[in-house]
Amino acid sequence: MTPSWLSLALDSLWPMIYAGLTFTIPLTLITFALGLTLGFIVALIRLYGPKPLVVVVRFYVWLIRGTPLLVQLFLIFYALPSIGITLEAFTSAVIGFTLNVGAYTSEVIRAALNSVPKGQWEASHSIGMSWWQSLRRIVLPQAARVSIPPLSNTFISLVKDTSLASVITVPEMFLAAQRIAAVTYQPLILYTEAAILYLLLSSLLSALQTRMENKFSQQYAKNSNNKETNNDSAL
Repeated sequence: MTPSWLSLALDSLWPMIYAGLTFTIPLTLITFALGLTLGFIVALIRLYGPKPLVVVVRFYVWLIRGTPLLVQLFLIFYALPSIGITLEAFTSAVIGFTLNVGAYTSEVIRAALNSVPKGQWEASHSIGMSWWQSLRRIVLPQAARVSIPPLSNTFISLVKDTSLASVITVPEMFLAAQRIAAVTYQPLILYTEAAILYLLLSSLLSALQTRMENKFSQQYAKNSNNKETNNDSAL
């Protein structure tokens, strides 16, 4: 005879997985893509933009990084209707997470771009490249290698942070666990099961992150060796 707790865990497994596939994962992918794009634009403005825009984006980063994500979600979903702006729960979550991810990734990207020696810019300009060509062909490939680990960590953190969307009624994985727990009165089993699912997903992403970092390291080492070989041949 199957223990009651095991039967409950098995019965609730698919509803939580389904919620993860239909809301948690899409919310993570959409907001990370949008947030990364926003972060890239903000980083470029902070490094190379006109001063008025620099002031605006610095204020944005300061504001988002200085306030809790949960408060930001509450402001968007629960507070904006008081001034006539009503958004659906999923839309509110996308906006909130995008703004949050954009602020944090902008700092990562800015630091990665700053890590590229200025001589790379000068060398590319000396051979006739435009600013955009220098950025795309010379600077970004080098900055990408530096930014991958922290950006991957941001992505993994975002997967776990999507559980906060449950407070604004987005039916993602944790809210599914809450609803089942409210009916079965077994919060320990349901919340433990949800934690295990988040742990498995995070572990999978961590393994992919390690593989990606190793691939980029090998590629960088290969390119470095090729440059040394070419220099030796030239001598």
